Amino acid sequence: MKIEKFFFEPHGDYRGQLVAIENEKSIPFDIKRVYYMYDTKGGISRGHHAHRNLKQVLVCVAGSCRLLLDDGKEREDIVLNRPFEGVYVDNCMWRIMYDFTPGTVLLVLASELYEPEDYIYDYAEFLKYVGAEPHPEAEV
Repeated sequence: MKIEKFFFEPHGDYRGQLVAIENEKSIPFDIKRVYYMYDTKGGISRGHHAHRNLKQVLVCVAGSCRLLLDDGKEREDIVLNRPFEGVYVDNCMWRIMYDFTPGTVLLVLASELYEPEDYIYDYAEFLKYVGAEPHPEAEV
């Protein structure tokens, strides 16, 4: 599995830092939806789904968390802890966000508007959708 990261150029001085993310310039798709997660309690995990069409870039703008990506064949565990780094999550990719530190804010830039039919919430259904065989590692 190839993990694609985007590094956004920070601009700053003695007052602090600023990062600009521009549509179709900083990331490989037109941004149609932006949302963020915050105040996630310890021991809680988020995600546990895949999308049929939606693509995303995840940026941990404060704190840190872990991102488990699974394409049905391989898994990759990534630490998100830099406000100038985004991780591209392609469609047909199972994702779980977990191990949130206090004060974490996880920003998500999405290629599509919210569409309930685009979600796959069942891991076995996801494996079938991507044509993968069940593997011994259970979902986190």
